[in-house]
Amino acid sequence: MPEGDTVLQTATRLHEALAGRVLTRSDLRVPRFATADLSGRTVLDVIARGKHLLTRIEGGLTLHSHLRMDGAWRVYAPDERWRGGPGHQIRAILANAEHTAVGYRLPVLELLRTSEEDRAVGHLGPDLLGTDWDPGRALDRLLAAPERPLGEALLDQRNLAGIGNVYKCELCFLARVTPWLPVGALPDGALPRLVTLAERLLNANRDRPTRTTTITSELRTPPGPPSPPSATPAPSAPATTPAPARASAHPRAPQPVRVQERLYVYGRARRPCLRCGTPIRLADQDDRPTYWCPGCQSGPTP
Repeated sequence: MPEGDTVLQTATRLHEALAGRVLTRSDLRVPRFATADLSGRTVLDVIARGKHLLTRIEGGLTLHSHLRMDGAWRVYAPDERWRGGPGHQIRAILANAEHTAVGYRLPVLELLRTSEEDRAVGHLGPDLLGTDWDPGRALDRLLAAPERPLGEALLDQRNLAGIGNVYKCELCFLARVTPWLPVGALPDGALPRLVTLAERLLNANRDRPTRTTTITSELRTPPGPPSPPSATPAPSAPATTPAPARASAHPRAPQPVRVQERLYVYGRARRPCLRCGTPIRLADQDDRPTYWCPGCQSGPTP
């Protein structure tokens, strides 16, 4: 699913294939721009802005596209077979002597003047992967509607640009609150930590071929009767010499478990939580499939 990290990867691939080269073919298969011919113009730049793509072209033009749920741009060599989908799903073709970029299932495709790019992206909040990233501004925008459910607020690109449905679910899990909890009801300090974590996660995945939000090992409490309280708590290890994780002799003490999944909750409905073993739940939020763990996450649910 395209989100800020994968859209940035797409922009990078398009930039490498098109920038600095003269277009030998252009074909925009949307009624409004079907007669536009960009052949003979040089592509200057391709950038990502949140989940939007801006292809800047000689002559003060910008081709604006948005992938939404299942759009894609593919880059092919001149003799390479196109494999992005059937021909009727193609919405754009930009080719030069060395590469052909093909846009499939693009729900948004428009040609506008570069000086008017704000018409397409001016409403966006700070870009989590952009040079304009400003956590303070993002926090202020989120807090402007404290009654709004956290999941909806994170998806609103006017607050911060780049989060999609996968990151929404994963961030709420990592914050240990449900996506339906109002922004203003988060514990003190939780929202600034969440904004910082969002930037860290997207940056960690900006060059990865497969999105990953998990760590390699989690402590999980095995099923069974509750553990009796310990009479004498074990002393903490010094902060400078952390003790290695090891299995406890007590059957209900948390055990280190190797994590092989790449996501904590998204796409894992009815499967055990990687931390507590509770089956992951699934429901719609604003017509989007939303995953959460009822054992780890507190707050209202449908």
